[in-house]
Amino acid sequence: MELRDLPSVDELARTVDDPLAVDAARRVIDAARGEIRAGRDPGDLGVRLLEELAAAREPRLRRVLNATGVIVHTNLGRAPLPEAALERVAEIARGYSNLEYDLGGGTRGSRQDHCADVLRRLTGAEAALVVNNNAGAVLLALAALAEGREVVVSRGELIEIGDGFRIPEVLARSGARLVEVGTTNRTRASDFERAIGDETALLLRVHQSNFRVVGFAEQPATAELAEVARRHSVPLVDDLGSGSLLDLPGEPTAREALSAGADLVCFSGDKLLGGPQAGIVVGRADLVDRLRKHPLQRALRADKLTLAALEGTLALYLDPRRALAEVPVLHALHEPAEAVLARAERLASLVGGTVEETVARVGGGALPLAELASFACALEEELAAPLRHGHPPVVGIVRDGRCLLDCRTLAESDLDEAAAAVFAARRSGRGA
Repeated sequence: MELRDLPSVDELARTVDDPLAVDAARRVIDAARGEIRAGRDPGDLGVRLLEELAAAREPRLRRVLNATGVIVHTNLGRAPLPEAALERVAEIARGYSNLEYDLGGGTRGSRQDHCADVLRRLTGAEAALVVNNNAGAVLLALAALAEGREVVVSRGELIEIGDGFRIPEVLARSGARLVEVGTTNRTRASDFERAIGDETALLLRVHQSNFRVVGFAEQPATAELAEVARRHSVPLVDDLGSGSLLDLPGEPTAREALSAGADLVCFSGDKLLGGPQAGIVVGRADLVDRLRKHPLQRALRADKLTLAALEGTLALYLDPRRALAEVPVLHALHEPAEAVLARAERLASLVGGTVEETVARVGGGALPLAELASFACALEEELAAPLRHGHPPVVGIVRDGRCLLDCRTLAESDLDEAAAAVFAARRSGRGA
């Protein structure tokens, strides 16, 4: 084909009845011109037009099968929601709700009331508040309690988490002034005490959720900092990050932090808690009320679907046995390796792969040193890319010349889909 043989945009667009046809035809012809100039045959333009129209309507945010072995995978949407949370979202999304309406009094209500009671029960806090994520929760706490004043924090806790989120920068955006104490590896309660002055608004403790300092290291316990804070009549804010509500080695719970004397505790809803993206603040009622009344709270507040999913997830924690069984993140963390091996063997038998022992990770900036025994179905390395392009996409890991589908993050209900995706990937490879 030569350039003069190309149809006009209108001619190509008229071959289909679609409101996006003109724009799609223009894209196809522009691409074809470039290919002809490069000496390549652009192929059937009618087929390419249909492909362009299909691509234009394909959702960009898609469900994927996580075969990486990373349970709380930030790039893959973190925590999959429990069925109970999905049911609450569907119920609230399909109609109107009492998001900000008091059904008892027939007056305006507050969206903060829906999750507050269950959070108080689960953490022992006086009050609770929910915003859009934990970075927002920390920002709101600092802005409401320390704007224009000093916040004392250990140098060893000036952390950076994913996407460049840094504690010092959040402090600066809140209007508070950072006062660093101690050293990178060793900070004591006495360092905080010496730094407190007339301009001190609060002490900030930040859990080292995504890294550990080992060896010659020391950080004051929450109870020690709480005692210092009480002596000087300033609040202690504890940013837990990942936010476990059940006991996990190396991860303090909100209840433990409050019992140790923290005045406010901030944590995530979509990491170890296993719910939707949210930032949760629990603690003293007077401090939570200051956050609730701050202008930033409206900008950071959670929407109705987030609140519905969070309420549905939190309700499971009222019975810890039910949470362990029904919250996918908790189930994946605690599932015996033998069960993972059985899934890997079944998948390998379906697709003609082999079983390989692997190590799974928690992910999401939580429990960075934890290693979970796991097993994967090992396939040809060249399948990794076509699997990512499948329907649904399957994201595995490539190691030592093999594509590994780690079965700690593939549920039993995922196996048939994963097997079909492998067969489709092999067919596409042969076609190429």
